Amino acid sequence: MSIIAPSILAADFGNLKSEAERVVAAGADWIHVDVMDGHFVPPITFGPIAVEALRRATRVPLDVHLMVESPQRHFQQFVEAGADRLTVQVEACPDLLGTIREIRNFGKAVGVAVNPETPLERVEAFLPEIDLLLVMTVNPGWGGQPFIRSVLPKIAEAKKLIDRSSRQILLQVDGGINAATAAECRAQGAGVFVCGTSIFRTEDYARAIHAIRGSASS
Repeated sequence: MSIIAPSILAADFGNLKSEAERVVAAGADWIHVDVMDGHFVPPITFGPIAVEALRRATRVPLDVHLMVESPQRHFQQFVEAGADRLTVQVEACPDLLGTIREIRNFGKAVGVAVNPETPLERVEAFLPEIDLLLVMTVNPGWGGQPFIRSVLPKIAEAKKLIDRSSRQILLQVDGGINAATAAECRAQGAGVFVCGTSIFRTEDYARAIHAIRGSASS
C-alpha cells in the first residue's frame, strides 16, 4: 500500500490550518513537515510552533524531517509539539546510532534520510534501529526542484537492503514527486511518497492525490 505524505512546505502559509484540513480531507495519509535551519540547508522554514498548530488542525501522523545541524538539540520540542516521526539527515549526525536511540527514547518512530550523493553504506549498519529510510530525490533545500532520475537505482538498492534486514522499514522518497515520478519510484520499491507542489499547486487536491496514489500503486 502506498502512503501519500503531502509536504506542507508547499502550502499557503497564510492559511496553514485550512490547508492541512483540506489536504487531509482530500486523502492524505500523513503530513510531511520540512524543518530547515538555514545552516544545514539555506532556507529557514518551520519550528515546533508550526508543528503544534498542525497537530491541533489534524490527527493524521505528522512526519517531521529535520534538515538541521545538531538535530538532537530539538527533539524534545518537536515531540512535545506533536510530531509522530522524526527523521534526521545522516550527514548531520556524527553519532547516528546515539541520535537514533535518543529519538527512540522519546517513544517516536525514527527515520534516517540520505541525500542524492550520499552512499547507502552510511546507513546500512543502522537499518535494524530505524522505522523509515528516506532517499532524497532532490538536493534538500528549496521546494519545486526537478526529480533527479539518476537516484532511481539507489532506491532499488535501498529496497534490497531493507528486504535483507528482515525488518518492516518504510522506504520514502522526497523531491520532485508527482504521478509520473511516483510510478518510477514505486517500480524501484518505494512505498511512501512526499509530494509538495504536485498537490498544493493544483486546484483539486483530491484529484492530485488520487493520481499519485494510483500511479504509485499500479
